[in-house]
Amino acid sequence: MKGFFLCFFLLSTTIIFSQTRLGGRPGENNREKGESSKSKDSMPPIEDYKIISVKNDTTYLDTTLTILKDYKFNYLRKDNFELLPFSNTGQPYNNLSLRKDYKKTFPELGARAKHFNFMEVEDINYYHVPTPLTNFYFKTVPEQGQQLDALFTVNTSENLNLFIAYKGTRALGRYQHILTSAGNLRMGFSYDSDNEKYHAKAHFASQDLLNQENGGLTPQAIQQYVDKEEEFDDRSVLEVNFENAENILYGKRFFLDHRYILTKVTDSTNMLSLNHTFNYSYKKYVFNQSSAVNEIYGESFESRNLKDETRLKKFFNEVSVNYSNNLLGEISFAAGHTNYDYGYNSVFIKPGDTIGNRINGDLLHIGGSYKKRIAGFALEADARLNLADEFSGNYLAATASYVFNKDNEIRFGLNQNSTAPNFNFLLYQSDYINYNWQNNFDNEISQRLFADFKSKKLFNVFGSLSQIENYTYFTLDDIGNVKPFQAGSPVRYLKLRAEREFDFGLFGSYNTIMYQNVLEGLDVLNLPEFVTRNSIYYKDFWFDKALYLQTGFTFKYFSKYEMDAYNPVLAEFYVQNSQELGGFPVVDYFFNAKVDKARIFFKLQNLNDLIDQNNNFSAPGYPYTDFLIRFGLVWDLFL
Repeated sequence: MKGFFLCFFLLSTTIIFSQTRLGGRPGENNREKGESSKSKDSMPPIEDYKIISVKNDTTYLDTTLTILKDYKFNYLRKDNFELLPFSNTGQPYNNLSLRKDYKKTFPELGARAKHFNFMEVEDINYYHVPTPLTNFYFKTVPEQGQQLDALFTVNTSENLNLFIAYKGTRALGRYQHILTSAGNLRMGFSYDSDNEKYHAKAHFASQDLLNQENGGLTPQAIQQYVDKEEEFDDRSVLEVNFENAENILYGKRFFLDHRYILTKVTDSTNMLSLNHTFNYSYKKYVFNQSSAVNEIYGESFESRNLKDETRLKKFFNEVSVNYSNNLLGEISFAAGHTNYDYGYNSVFIKPGDTIGNRINGDLLHIGGSYKKRIAGFALEADARLNLADEFSGNYLAATASYVFNKDNEIRFGLNQNSTAPNFNFLLYQSDYINYNWQNNFDNEISQRLFADFKSKKLFNVFGSLSQIENYTYFTLDDIGNVKPFQAGSPVRYLKLRAEREFDFGLFGSYNTIMYQNVLEGLDVLNLPEFVTRNSIYYKDFWFDKALYLQTGFTFKYFSKYEMDAYNPVLAEFYVQNSQELGGFPVVDYFFNAKVDKARIFFKLQNLNDLIDQNNNFSAPGYPYTDFLIRFGLVWDLFL
């Protein structure tokens, strides 16, 4: 793998010098837009650096500095408003809202606490650039280590783009035995034929995400932490439950999506095309522990060198026929096949019961989609149906949107979804005896109504009402063991989220608030009622406009609630109803600057720890992060 990585990089760099500028010379592009001509050595317009999603949604490279960029400058490189991070970079996040995929029709591996930084198909972008581009991200971590994400992409011609990217993280953390070591390698290409009839996107991803696990603080250490005893300001002296375990999520994926247009490309009235998608994915979750901790997790088959390995292999193929017509709209019909193999290498036999080791088979599905603009409304519908009894499943998603003007638009719709719970709810094996089970759970059946209103002059607001039958979750059984369960009654959930930016010239403010109400199912779904984030900042150009800066404060708060607990054996969060946590504010100071195409970020994180020593939690037994000084940058380099 390292050799392949090196060969790909060397090949790409040698191609740089023969690259042709796409779309003509920069001066020609500017004249087409009515702008003044530039010298032929000047950089092409930034709009020519295109970023394309797997669904062909296209944006261009954004080198600006905004408060939203500050929100995304984190380990996930996404806005984590609805997540609560643990103390060390690369550890799990506790959920502050319900996160659910309403288009899922097939179970996942499980170990969901390991998947926050796992890049799925929809997380991989493709590119089309007039000159070679490097995007470089760096940020410091608690204690020793660093996090880095580097992307290089080049168009060898107008038709072919290559990219390679690697995200690596290593962070020691301030508490005993919570080291993070993670790597996400992505490489791929996109291709468009000269006659514009054939289009292809493909990528390979190899990922490994490791966390040392300590089981959280011991009961005595929790009390010392809560009491803010001075001798434990050095967090490394707080005692943890164990220092001999780690869990790792491995993943490899080959993905190809390609399309051939059967009709004339110049025919704008009718278009017929064939599409094929191939996805091979392999995931493995491993829990290692050098000696058993029976007082926490119960009896074990082995007293030393415990090792749980869970694997999932999946081959996915889908073929679709797509037809677009000015009168009828865009219509697509699809059919596909999935071969899956989940499980273990041994069978677990106990008195009166036998737990199998495999869930495997083949699954056929059909699906379709529709798009059409009618009287100013953009209508979209998407559906899929599994043709199987073992993993029956389906989804229907329908949306309508309307643009009032350039500043105001609305989007509303519904989702209906039926899918089997994740594989680790259905079958699990471990060296810990209590962590072995096999269940025949019913499908989770979900419905959601939602509306999304966006206004540049007023505010953005999102609202949804969801109902889930057979809600599946982990919690403690009667004797204190973590087990999977299904709710006997429906879970109903209301969510409202609003955000608004205010611009006062040299000053700005960005405010986000979320209200949630679990209308039914409070004992199985625990969420804070209110979550809010408010930023106020100064912004201006300095040094004859050579530097643009933003500096200010961000305040975040979420109300107290019965926060989910974390289990490192399963790498899952589980419901607990005995302890309320949260209800604490977090204040950060930031100083961000932009020089040319480099954005520099400096942050004093959790300032209130300096005033009133931190004794808050991200999950029961797992402390929230203390005051930290963080520094980093995002730099776009053009050749």
